[in-house]
Amino acid sequence: MSVSFGTVLKDWRQQRRISQLDLGLSANVSSRHISFLETGRSKPSRDMVMRLCDELEVPRQARNQFMSSAGLAPAYKSRDLSESDMVPVKQAVDWMLERHAPFPALAMDRHWNVTALNTTAELLLVGMGVSEGSSLLNVLSENEAVQNAIVNLDEVVAHTLARLRTESAYLGGDEILDAAIERLQQLEVADAHRHLDVLPAFIPARYNLNGREFSFFSTFTQFGTAEDIALSEMKIEMMFPADEQTRALLEALG
Repeated sequence: MSVSFGTVLKDWRQQRRISQLDLGLSANVSSRHISFLETGRSKPSRDMVMRLCDELEVPRQARNQFMSSAGLAPAYKSRDLSESDMVPVKQAVDWMLERHAPFPALAMDRHWNVTALNTTAELLLVGMGVSEGSSLLNVLSENEAVQNAIVNLDEVVAHTLARLRTESAYLGGDEILDAAIERLQQLEVADAHRHLDVLPAFIPARYNLNGREFSFFSTFTQFGTAEDIALSEMKIEMMFPADEQTRALLEALG
């Protein structure tokens, strides 16, 4: 059974905690028109659907649901990196991963499935069974070898949960992310830093690999102006040494 445009609009508006009045003001229409759209008394144009999606910050994949519920053709496609018009993107991803060596870096999709790794990341993660195609969510929540290798597992789990909750909320809820949240909550313990008056600049992830401890902090990169679904959801994680010992170990590997 198809869901009406009004229901989809109301659900997203409530998820974003925006009133009909505020949405109307930001979209430059009356709150009455928003009400009519939600009750089905008015039918939106393609331009109106796109405008409302912009104001509600609806992800690209969910915008297609808006379009379909309004009886309109989907606006977005999900392309594979092997397709011809994605060649510049693949080249950009490869360039970023390669240039980040000797530090580890990897690319992943919206569900944290690894789509590419640089050589350093492969060297560090292969022993834990992590490779292209692996789900980092499953690895962290189910792989005991990985859990045992993370020295500060409690801190890593706490920060991963915070990120997953934010990502799921932005997507309007996601079954895979939400399931991962439930699994990781079983590993969650009290935040060891809550007693501190001033939190540290960053909390690194620390790994014990073959008797050597590596300490990393990460940056996440996403493509701007992305209109393709897969591209808009791709994340590139670049890991940096959090101490001189880790830097020296990585440079020796390189």
